[in-house]
Amino acid sequence: MDYFESLSGNPWPVRMALVVVALVFAVLVYDAAMALCRRSLRLRSVIDEIRRPGRIIVVGIVLQASLVSMDLPSAAGDILRRGLMIGIIGVAGFAVARIVGLAFDRAIMPYAAREDAMSRARRTQLDFFRRASLTGVAGLTIAFCLTTMPAVRAMGISLFASAGVAGIVIGLAAQPTISNLIAGIQIAMTQPIRIGDVVVVEGEWGRIEEISSTYVVVAIWDQRRLILPLSYFLQKPFQNWTRQSTQILQPVFLHVDYSLPVSALREQLNRVLERTPLWDQRVANLQVTDLGEHAMQLRALVSAADSGKAWDLRCLVREELVTWIREHHPQALPRARMEAVLNLPGERRAA
Repeated sequence: MDYFESLSGNPWPVRMALVVVALVFAVLVYDAAMALCRRSLRLRSVIDEIRRPGRIIVVGIVLQASLVSMDLPSAAGDILRRGLMIGIIGVAGFAVARIVGLAFDRAIMPYAAREDAMSRARRTQLDFFRRASLTGVAGLTIAFCLTTMPAVRAMGISLFASAGVAGIVIGLAAQPTISNLIAGIQIAMTQPIRIGDVVVVEGEWGRIEEISSTYVVVAIWDQRRLILPLSYFLQKPFQNWTRQSTQILQPVFLHVDYSLPVSALREQLNRVLERTPLWDQRVANLQVTDLGEHAMQLRALVSAADSGKAWDLRCLVREELVTWIREHHPQALPRARMEAVLNLPGERRAA
């Protein structure tokens, strides 16, 4: 600071030249320090993330210090000084956010390509806390920027003094946001849902695609997206098909005539399953589950490794069994029986 204060007695061009020299010298020293730190493999990715923001911060600090020697009007000097301070705080917050994001990305990377339950659980927790941390960094950065303005700082002090009334008002206004934030923490810890889980919610089948700090994105099978608040998954029932395991059972219902040989159809089901890779060889059975006035109900129960294969297997089994019945026992397809009754002479015709 003494160096820059000593510049005030020099002519304006000299001052500007010396400020430029100071900027170049500071940037060269900064780049040299970054180059030395970058030799460490552990710090290389971090240095690459903060190198440019750090250079901007160094330039801002040098310019902030050089304003003392510029003999600017007080109003203009205050505006420039405040603008530089806001810029330095903003760039510093951006650099911190880059470092935080990089740290969480490294932590998520080992679980990114895995689809087992533990990996999806870790990925869900880390992704939520990553978003929460970045939101906190952004909030603190904005708060520090606002404190550079005297009017805003005075307002903050007055609001802090009346924190009782202000807290009640802010609490009522931010109730949905706070409830979703708390719900997010609960979901991250208890994990009723995880990224990649297959769920049935609001009558829609889909996969959990994103869990943010306030909402959940469910990717529906037809490429639509269902957006739900976090609190929904703590207040309303839903189906999670992959909570413990991705394995799942699928029923296939058929209505056939009583003349169909069930044992022959059961053998056909086994033949269909043996030649398809969609079946995981756990469950395969065919049972008569109901008897109606005109037909009986059969249920073929099959298993698959995940919900996607289970859906394809269910459709395949339904198609193959119906085709087999039509080709080998067409008389066993559902039909309505009619009986003709002849009216004998002298009998009264029914009304």
